[in-house]
Amino acid sequence: MSLEATLHAGWYGQSRLPWWCYPLAALYGVVVAIRRTLYRLGWLRAVRLPCPVVVVGNITAGGTGKTPLTLAVVEALRERGFRPGVVSRGYGGSQRQPTLLGDAPNPAEVGDEPCLMRGRGVPVAIGRDRPAAAQLLLDGGCDVVVADDGLQHYRLARDIEICVIDGERRFGNARLLPAGPLREPLGRLKQVGFRVCNGAAAQAGEVPMRLHGDHARALADGHERSIASFSGMRVHAVAAIGHPQRFFSDLAMQGIEVIPHPFPDHHAFTRDDLAYGDDLPVLMTEKDAVKCRAFAQPYWWSVPVKAQLPADFYAALFARMQRLPSALS
Repeated sequence: MSLEATLHAGWYGQSRLPWWCYPLAALYGVVVAIRRTLYRLGWLRAVRLPCPVVVVGNITAGGTGKTPLTLAVVEALRERGFRPGVVSRGYGGSQRQPTLLGDAPNPAEVGDEPCLMRGRGVPVAIGRDRPAAAQLLLDGGCDVVVADDGLQHYRLARDIEICVIDGERRFGNARLLPAGPLREPLGRLKQVGFRVCNGAAAQAGEVPMRLHGDHARALADGHERSIASFSGMRVHAVAAIGHPQRFFSDLAMQGIEVIPHPFPDHHAFTRDDLAYGDDLPVLMTEKDAVKCRAFAQPYWWSVPVKAQLPADFYAALFARMQRLPSALS
């Protein structure tokens, strides 16, 4: 079992953690607290942009549905007349300098999630220096910045924070990394504007969210067929996301016989990774598909998903935005 798998099993109660996790978690907690204090006192300065900044993130390691929620927020902003753009670190890519993505970005350079969002027609800028990357969006005509996975990136000042929670796994053992999945203490939840629960039952004060995908898109030529058309069929299911089992379970719930193939999050796929020695359909997440199109086979399919949230979430979000001086100007 890999170190990553060992830690995940310990975080969610399936096995014991190595002893060294606990002193490292204590040290990590001290560093997190000091960093937060330095920003609060102004000794480390956040960069304020002349536009509203909405941050979508989480306090746990691994996937919780941040990117689908980011896209849903962007779509809602557009419907209300805004010109939003997304800023991301570009995790998994080699590019470090602030970069505004073109129409055909390379996921090996800029990361898989930014490529996914750019493929949906969203202006995206990446870079370790997120304020500088966000400025590229403003220079390109955007009037709202949505920060994907930006909750812990305090250098970019924000107006609204949205924290996504994994409804199934929640917070595991509620310990800080590496003794648990938490990037920040649970008390951080009291400071965010919205808590969104992805899957399972939302708890008090949380906004329920569901990820829904009803069609598959062929990697080779882009034609589509319904997910229901795979019902009763045996397929290879591929997922290199923070919680692959969610993808496998969603397919199985629609009557598909799933052969699961989990990979580490942000895995850089090669043709050999998907050489299963048969002609069964291969279904993969949209995030993984952006890395496999260059060597796609006719029976490989991506499964795009959309985040579904109640209308009152968007009403509350835009009510807050309308009170921001940067939005009014």
